[in-house]
Amino acid sequence: MRSGPDLPLSCTLRRYSGEHAAHAHDHAQVLIGLQGRMELEVQGRAAFVDAACGIVIPAGAVHGYLALPGARFCVIDAAAQPGLDRLRRFAVPAEARRGLGLATGALESEGGALPGLPGVWTLPVGDVARVAAHFCALLDRAPRILARRALPLERLQQAVSAALHEPWPTARMAALCHMSPQRFHARWQELAGTTPQAWLRGLRLDAAAQRLARGQRLDDVALACGYATGSALASALRRERGTGARGLRRP
Repeated sequence: MRSGPDLPLSCTLRRYSGEHAAHAHDHAQVLIGLQGRMELEVQGRAAFVDAACGIVIPAGAVHGYLALPGARFCVIDAAAQPGLDRLRRFAVPAEARRGLGLATGALESEGGALPGLPGVWTLPVGDVARVAAHFCALLDRAPRILARRALPLERLQQAVSAALHEPWPTARMAALCHMSPQRFHARWQELAGTTPQAWLRGLRLDAAAQRLARGQRLDDVALACGYATGSALASALRRERGTGARGLRRP
């Protein structure tokens, strides 16, 4: 695999809303997951890309895909060359994913540059040289990965959001995904770059902030969102969000 910023022919950010297609290119293509999941079949072999991995699709390889709604990827098109001449899935650690997201502008684009409307939305990446450098460094050290079970993130979030007032230890979340707590914790951290409990705290505080903005009482909001008292919720808001309950209320 040669390194250097002249690797890509082009680089784009793409957001999908459930599309599927099958085709082949005369160039190699690299898909790196930023959010969500894409199911693939490459030359008759099943594969997938999610927010913890990427895949190299060699030039000329016939491949079909099904992108789940809301999936976002960095897509690099490059000339056929050593290192990109065979099918390969590779791990993308959370730190590397964040670095690539900054290089592509993906983190900034979350606010609306790729709108959440039907169809494939594409945003060209301007600083291709910076993306190339990040990608080359990533691919040079990234280990190959084996297929792993998908986490039903949407189903899990719906279940937790519908019962935020209840306890949600990691073991309970893992059971919903039919996984051991240890494996669930590792897989979640790989995908989200954070722990299940940190994600849960964020979900509780997001819900609490919305309720407080609608004028609900602090103690009522606390109980509805899984906090024992209003004081516990107020402390969590100051610690995690740097604001108090009063600051979240609409005037």
